[in-house]
Amino acid sequence: MLALLTRPPARAATGPITSVRALHELSGEQASEGLPVRLDATVIYYDNKGVDLFVEDGGLASYIFTRPGEKLVPGERIRVEGKTHRDFRPDVVGEKITVLGHGVPPRPVEADFGRLIRAQLDCMRVRVRAQVRSADIVRDGEQASVYLHLLVNGGYIEAAVVGDDERFRSQLPDAQVEITGAVAGKFDSKMQLAGIVLEVQGPPDVTILKRVNVPLESLPLTPMDEIVKGYYVLDQTQRLRVRGSITYFEPGTALVLQQGAKSLWVVTQYEGNLPLGEVVDAVGFPDVPNGTLTLNQSQIYQTHRQAPVSALAANYAELAPGKHAFDLVSIEGMVLATVRGAAQDEYVLESGGHLFSAIYHHPTPGDTPLPAMKAAPVGSMVRVTGVCRMKYGSDPLGAPVAFEILLRSFDDLRVIARPSWLNVGNLVRLVSALLLVVMAIGMWGWTMRRKVQQQTTAMAKRVEAEALIERRRSQILEDINAGRPLAEVLEQITSLVSLTLGGASCWCQVADGARLGNCPASFERLHVIRQEIPSQSGETHGELCADSDRTVGHQMSPADALAMGARLASVAIETRKLYSDLVHRSEYDLLTGIHNRFSLERQLKTLIDRARQDAGIFGLIYIDLDDFKHVNDLYGHQAGDLYLQEIASRMTRQVRPHDLLARLGGDEFAMLVAMVRNRVEVEEIAGRLKLCFDDPFLIDGKNLAGNASIGIALYPQDGTDADGLLKVADTRMYASKLAKNRPEKLMAVV
Repeated sequence: MLALLTRPPARAATGPITSVRALHELSGEQASEGLPVRLDATVIYYDNKGVDLFVEDGGLASYIFTRPGEKLVPGERIRVEGKTHRDFRPDVVGEKITVLGHGVPPRPVEADFGRLIRAQLDCMRVRVRAQVRSADIVRDGEQASVYLHLLVNGGYIEAAVVGDDERFRSQLPDAQVEITGAVAGKFDSKMQLAGIVLEVQGPPDVTILKRVNVPLESLPLTPMDEIVKGYYVLDQTQRLRVRGSITYFEPGTALVLQQGAKSLWVVTQYEGNLPLGEVVDAVGFPDVPNGTLTLNQSQIYQTHRQAPVSALAANYAELAPGKHAFDLVSIEGMVLATVRGAAQDEYVLESGGHLFSAIYHHPTPGDTPLPAMKAAPVGSMVRVTGVCRMKYGSDPLGAPVAFEILLRSFDDLRVIARPSWLNVGNLVRLVSALLLVVMAIGMWGWTMRRKVQQQTTAMAKRVEAEALIERRRSQILEDINAGRPLAEVLEQITSLVSLTLGGASCWCQVADGARLGNCPASFERLHVIRQEIPSQSGETHGELCADSDRTVGHQMSPADALAMGARLASVAIETRKLYSDLVHRSEYDLLTGIHNRFSLERQLKTLIDRARQDAGIFGLIYIDLDDFKHVNDLYGHQAGDLYLQEIASRMTRQVRPHDLLARLGGDEFAMLVAMVRNRVEVEEIAGRLKLCFDDPFLIDGKNLAGNASIGIALYPQDGTDADGLLKVADTRMYASKLAKNRPEKLMAVV
């Protein structure tokens, strides 16, 4: 199953393929032709309730796509008749299986992680020694398996053991085991190798070498904020170099490289000037978060050569399966909502009845105000160009996965069609014109005039009803963008659907939430029609319901009315979630979880206004870590981040309910002390913060001794505005740092 990674030289094929070795000698082009196969081999694994069959012969192995219920057992000699598979050279689409005799399975190969991850033992029967990290029972249709996450010497693999023996599963966590099975691969949506899975025939193929006698449920409880004490990593991942053209660059965070049909997400802290289209080398460490190939901790080397990549024109159905993850693409959609945030702009688009987002990340904020958001009116058709990123991993079987388009600049969004001319103003003018025509025709005579008047009255009611629906829909979209309460917006949506259905009862059932709208007390007895409210993640936000027995005199079909309401409800719920997330990100530091500079400065101004009204006082404490740069230089930025998180955790425990602790940036912190009577109380709290550095910090198995310099300012003695107080506290902190007799050594490795 892994052999698509290499392509041996093509050879001439005459007649059917008669051996596993001949399968391995095929080229990828030959295998894609569906060549006939008639070979004899020995069964090493078969799933009676699935389609997985692995066979070996002559020291080589192959995977056979077959049907359930063949009743094969390992060791049987069989004849396979079928044809080669288009994606994997040593794989066969089995059309007929004949049992030739019975025997024993071939001796398993002793395997290590290096040979497994390099696809050197593709489909072979192997034996590995490992420690079980987790064991869970999973079900796929009628098939149950004990799914194991294993730590072997060199990395992690997984194993699927056929069966659902709970007693067997309960003995496995943390046990040392010897496990025998057939080698299969885990793949991302681009069919790129993303891991190894052993297919194991059953519990007898798992030997427990060393059992853990302590049940997991009897382990001592650990406080949630102290679980990092159990963290330990021994990483021997090799550094690799890749080359490609830049299609996306977010300075200090990540970039995307693309070369032909291959593309890669590269995590880097590089902040230099990297123009789009330049060919660069990225040197870093491979990783597979959420089943997606990634290059982490990367260094970037410019070649100063340009090889721009053209965007692939695609639609929703082509992007949702993930086959173009991280590729540069362009797609058209209708604008449903726009959200302006401090860190990013988001355009919620609809294409083919599905929702996705186009996101533009703002450059690192500075003193320059953000440019105006690219205008894209609600209802207009746009074409967006950018990198396609799957939001929740990918699915190699091609099932739809939520995605978003990362824009490189505002030029990547282009309006190709303005909103429809069908609006309230045009409808009113149309009604007026029709009325004038009717009045003119009425002059022909009383009989004709009466008939025309009747027709005009009916048409006016219908047009006015449509205009009312359009006005209500436009008002709902405006309320969504204005941030009105979600429950109120959902009730407006149910009212709009009820209006389009001639007054039928309509209500909204939010997933794990409230039931809103006009829901009859005994609606279980009614004939209810339902419409799921879609979400970008693939799960539903809930459902929209209506009483179909009362849908009379409606303006549109019940299905269309509910579909319209479900789209509006999805936009409202997704927009509210986006808004809540943006508010949190704007007020809290993402690394430490405490308030950020923006939040502190806003609260500082509030305290100043309150103190002026009440003639009160408050304190400001400025904290700067000593020699923090040495942590990053000696142990790396990851250790520095852990050090900052532990410091923030310790200082948080000293914060009173009415005080506020914030990270200003880098190694600088500040605390607002809201309720004090004099400077002595502020100094006492500063002393408690100083004590946070007395105990050493355990970071990556090393004890680090830390220290900090502190400065204090008191309102109004030291300043009456925010800038003055911050300057005084910073100056005193700096004076405290200079007054120390000698530089304290920040790190002492124990």
